[in-house]
Amino acid sequence: MRESVRRVGQRFMIGFDGLEASKDVKRFIREFGVGHLILFARNIAGPEQVAGLLRELQETARDAGHDAPLLIAVDQEGGRVARMGPPWTVWPPLRALGRIGSEDLARRMGAALAAECASAGIKCDFAPIMDVDTNPDNPIIGNRSFGDGPELVGRLGTAMIEGLQGGGVVASAKHFPGHGDTDLDSHLELPVVEQSRTRLEDVEIRPFRHAIAARVATIMMAHVLYPELDPEFPASISKPIVDGILRREMGYDGVVLTDDLEMKAVADRWTPDRSAVLAMQAGCDIVPVCLTHDAQVTAIEGAIRAVEAGEVPFKAMDDSLRRIRSLKERYLLPYRDPDPREARRRAGSPEFTALAQEISERGGEPLRFPWTSD
Repeated sequence: MRESVRRVGQRFMIGFDGLEASKDVKRFIREFGVGHLILFARNIAGPEQVAGLLRELQETARDAGHDAPLLIAVDQEGGRVARMGPPWTVWPPLRALGRIGSEDLARRMGAALAAECASAGIKCDFAPIMDVDTNPDNPIIGNRSFGDGPELVGRLGTAMIEGLQGGGVVASAKHFPGHGDTDLDSHLELPVVEQSRTRLEDVEIRPFRHAIAARVATIMMAHVLYPELDPEFPASISKPIVDGILRREMGYDGVVLTDDLEMKAVADRWTPDRSAVLAMQAGCDIVPVCLTHDAQVTAIEGAIRAVEAGEVPFKAMDDSLRRIRSLKERYLLPYRDPDPREARRRAGSPEFTALAQEISERGGEPLRFPWTSD
C-alpha cells in the first residue's frame, strides 16, 4: 500500500451492509487502509454477533498491518436514534434528562451507554446531542436535545460526556455549531440558519464551549449553512467555521469529523470526492461516508488524488493523523478483543434497565424501540 493511500485511508469512516464482515469492508481495510467504521441497525443482531463481527474486523486490520485498532462507532443516543435494540437497554430521549435537570443521571446514563458499547467492542458513541432546541418546526432534533436552554444543554451534555469517556468510550458533541434552530432535515435538504454571530455565540455555540472544557474527544460538524459565518459552504466543509472558529478561536485540538457526506444536504450539491476534499481542506480529521460502496470508493480515490497533488497541505495531514493517533492511544490501547459472553452480560443489565426506567418516568418520555412519536 503506497504511503498516500495509507495516510488518506486513516481519515475515512465507512459503513457497510450485513451482519457479517463483507468482502467490500475487508477490502477497504486492507487496500485503502480505512481506519474507522460505523455500525447501523443493518449490522446489529445481538451482543454476541456484534462482538464476533468486530473481532473479525479488527483481525483484518491487524493482518493488513494497521498500526492501531479500528475505531468502531455507533449512534446510540437514546430515544429515536438507537441502533442497538433489545437485549440492550432501551433508553428514553435526552429530553427526559433535560426535564429532570440532573447531572448525576446524565453522567450515569453516559457510563451505562459506555459499558454496553465497549463490552461489544464499540469504542465511539456519537452522543450527546449538544444542539439547543429553539425551533418548534425542527423536524430532526426535537426531543433528541436536552432542551431549549444553552446552559442546561451544556451542563447535562458535559455530564454525559464525562460518563461516556470515563467508561472508556469516545463521546462526540454534535452538531457544531448547532442544528437546533433549523426547520429542515439535513438528511434530505440543506438547512439555513439566518442568525447573527452574537446570537449564535450566545445560544448555539455555548454548549460546545462546555463540551470543549470537558475535553470531549470528538466534535461532529453540522450540514447546515450559517450565512453569517460562511455564506458559501455548510459548516461541515467550511474552513472559516472548522479551522477559523472551532480550531483557532475556540482552541479545540480534538478530533473533528463531518456528519455523513452521503446526506442530501451535501450529496445533492457536491460529488463524494469533492465534498471529502473540501472537508479535509476545512480542517476535519475524519470523513464519514456511510452508505454506498461507490460513493466510498469515489470519495477515497478523490482524496488520494488531492493529497498527491498537494491540494491538502502536508502539515494539515500530519496534524489530523496526530490527533487521530492520540485519540486511539487514549481509548483503544492497549487493545483487547471483545468477549461475546461479557457483551451479553452487560447488555440490558438490571442496573441499566432500572436507570432507564427512572429517567423515563421522572422525565415524562416513554421507553420505546423502535421509537415512534405517537
